Amino acid sequence: MKNLNLKFQQHIDNGLYQGIEWKIIYKGEVYHDKVGYSDLSSKTPLEPNSLYRIWSMTKPIISVVILQLVQENKIKLDDPIKKYLPVFENLKVLKENSNSISDTQDIKNHPTIKDLLLHTAGFSYNFLNDPVGEEYHNVGLFNSDHSTLEDEINLLATLPLLYEPNTRWLYSVSVDVLARIIEVVCNSNLQEELKERIFDPLEMEDTSFAVTKENQPRLVSSYHYDAENKKLIDPITHPRKISNYGYPINKSSFARGGIGLYSTANDYSKFAQMLLSGKNINQKIILSQDILKSATTNQISNSYLPYEIKNFDVERLEENVFEPYGWGYGFRVMMDLKKSNDYGSIGEFGWAGAASTYFLVDPKNELTAVLMTQVFEGDIILYKEFFQSIYEKLK
Repeated sequence: MKNLNLKFQQHIDNGLYQGIEWKIIYKGEVYHDKVGYSDLSSKTPLEPNSLYRIWSMTKPIISVVILQLVQENKIKLDDPIKKYLPVFENLKVLKENSNSISDTQDIKNHPTIKDLLLHTAGFSYNFLNDPVGEEYHNVGLFNSDHSTLEDEINLLATLPLLYEPNTRWLYSVSVDVLARIIEVVCNSNLQEELKERIFDPLEMEDTSFAVTKENQPRLVSSYHYDAENKKLIDPITHPRKISNYGYPINKSSFARGGIGLYSTANDYSKFAQMLLSGKNINQKIILSQDILKSATTNQISNSYLPYEIKNFDVERLEENVFEPYGWGYGFRVMMDLKKSNDYGSIGEFGWAGAASTYFLVDPKNELTAVLMTQVFEGDIILYKEFFQSIYEKLK
């Protein structure tokens, strides 16, 4: 695994990344290292207990809590979301091929909990190139550091869906809706539920929506990779870039479902390890085997494949990294090794974050891997080399 550090150091020397931390656990053997800096201006070395904004790696944690509620028979996958959030009762959908946000019609089928988990509910994202995503931007959805999750979901409910539920796959704010459903069903706030259900049982002591003043020196600085000039710059605050979303450092009332958590490589590795068996290190069941298996099996129609995620300012992706994958209840799921150049393992699953964080879980090989850094629109060579280096060792 020393080769990993040599490769990663090259990317740091070439100005692609400022610092990279990784942790791999293979059949109980732990490999953990880091290279580079926490901050470029001060040349502060990256430390193994560094804190990262994990962005969309928040989503799998929310999805697991939703699946716990299914396990506890508090909700059902086929429940319409309006059952828990009446604010969505009069949801509309944009007329097909319409570019006018006011050109709507009644929906035929209400989106369900399952649709939210699968990103087939009809919602969009601010950074996607469609009329609904643009309207999210216009109304400032999720841009605030101060609004509550309830505030944002109430705002979302005033806007139409982009498409009829369960007719296509589109990455979306649906996990934020799931997070609000957790609050309503549990009659609690999201922060408390995540602590009680995930962070405490897994001993994820450094994972939360807020970083205390004493821990803020551990926070890794964020950058944006300027591909044209081949260098790292301060994060671009274009209003429609994901980096413009509210992500306060220490605001106790802040909670989201799609983004917002801070974590460490060690903490997220504990979450990934739990996903191998559904149990914590003390054998407490976090998720049952049946639900875990369903969550990590492709659940979307082949007609929705391959899916892709493309920013509003990108006309065509040079490479679609999701080509080999299907989608489960909150995770990408490996389906086709030929499309991944025979790297990987059928059933490997995981997700990633906007600032180039990444994780995988491979039950067949008893393997988990976590990659941490803080670069928006980072070169995908980092994730590819991490993934391929791991599986080269297993061949």
